[in-house]
Amino acid sequence: MSETKLSDFKAKSDFTAGLEDVIAGTSEICFIDGKEGRLIYRGYDINELVDKTTFEEVIYLLWKGELPTSAQLQELKQQIASYQKIPQEVLDVIRLISPKGTPMDTLRTAVSMLKSFDDEGEDMAPEANYRKAIKLTAMIPVIVAAIDRTRKGLDLVEPKNDLSIAANFLYMLKGQEADPIEVRVMDAGLIMHADHEYNASTFACRVTAGTLSDIYSAITSGIGTLKGPLHGGANTAVMQMLLEIGEPENVEEYVHGKLARKEKIMGFGHRVYKTMDPRAVQLREMSKELAEKMGDEKWYKMTEKTFEIVNKEKGMWPNVDLFSASVYYVMGIEMDLYTAIFAMSRVSGWTAHVLEQYSNNRLIRPTAIYQGPELREVVPLAERQ
Repeated sequence: MSETKLSDFKAKSDFTAGLEDVIAGTSEICFIDGKEGRLIYRGYDINELVDKTTFEEVIYLLWKGELPTSAQLQELKQQIASYQKIPQEVLDVIRLISPKGTPMDTLRTAVSMLKSFDDEGEDMAPEANYRKAIKLTAMIPVIVAAIDRTRKGLDLVEPKNDLSIAANFLYMLKGQEADPIEVRVMDAGLIMHADHEYNASTFACRVTAGTLSDIYSAITSGIGTLKGPLHGGANTAVMQMLLEIGEPENVEEYVHGKLARKEKIMGFGHRVYKTMDPRAVQLREMSKELAEKMGDEKWYKMTEKTFEIVNKEKGMWPNVDLFSASVYYVMGIEMDLYTAIFAMSRVSGWTAHVLEQYSNNRLIRPTAIYQGPELREVVPLAERQ
C-alpha cells in the first residue's frame, strides 16, 4: 500500500478567497440583490422602510419578522426606555479608557462588561435572549454618547424616555434636542445600516453564537470585526479624503491624480453591489437636503463632484459610506465616532441574527486547504543545524 501524503488532502477543486459568493447558511432576515441594487429586510424594500417607518419599527421587524402594530411598537419603545441605564461600573471604565483609545475600543470593552451586570447573562432561554437583545439595542447608543462626552470632559446627559433612539442619541451627544431634520436623517441612517445579510461582523456574531456562547460575547465579536477599516471604518476615511481635498475646486485634480496613480478612492465599490448601493441613493438625497438646511453645502458638492468623476472615468458606483460621511460631519459629529454609530444601528441586525442562530443552531466550523509542508520527523534540538 502506498504511503498517504498530506498533499492528498489538499483541495482537488477551486476555492473562493474571502468566501466570496460562498453560501454559508440560510436566513429569513435580509436579502441583497447586488445586480439590481436592492436591499430587503424581511420582504420590505429598504427605500420603502426609510420613507414609511422608523428605526424602532425596523428593529421589531428584524426581531419578530413583521412590522409592529401601534400597541406592539409602544411596548417596544417602553422596553427600550426601561433598559437605557448603564451600570455605574461600566461608566467608570468608560471614563478611564475613552481618552486613551478609539471609540470602538471603548465600546467593545463596555459591551463586554455589560454581561457581568445582567442577572440573565447566562440564561439561554429564548425569552431571556430576546430581553438581552432589547437591552443591548437600548444601551449601546447611551454608551456611544457617553464615550464622546467623557473624552471631551463634559457631563453625561441622561436619556429621555419620550424620545426615539435617533433623537435621544443626538440629545445625549449634544446636550440639547436636535433639529427635526437631523433626527430624521439620523433615524434613516440607523434603518439603512441595521442589517446587511452575512457581512463580516454579522457572520462573526453568528460564529460566536454558534458555539452557544452568550449574546453579549457574540455582539462583542461583531464590534471587534466592525472596527476594521475594510468594514465599518470606511466612512471615516471618506471624510478624511474630503478634508484632504479641502475645497470643491480641488476635487478634479485630486481625483484624477488618484486615478492616475491607481490609488483607492474611498466610498466606491462593494463586494456585493454591482450598481449603486441602494443606501447611497437615499443618503445622497438626505445629504443634499441637510446641507441646504444647515447652510453648509461645501461637503455635499465635493462628494457629488467626486462621484461624477469616478463614475465617468471608472464606471464605479458609490457605496453607503460616500454620502454618510458628510452627513455626519455637517451634523457636527466627530469623525472617529462614525463607526460606533454604525454599531448602534447594526446591533439590531446582529441580535436578530444571533436569535436566529440560537433557534436552529449548528456549530459553524468550515475547513481550510492545507498548503504546508509534507509530513516530517522532529529532529532533536541538539542535532538541528
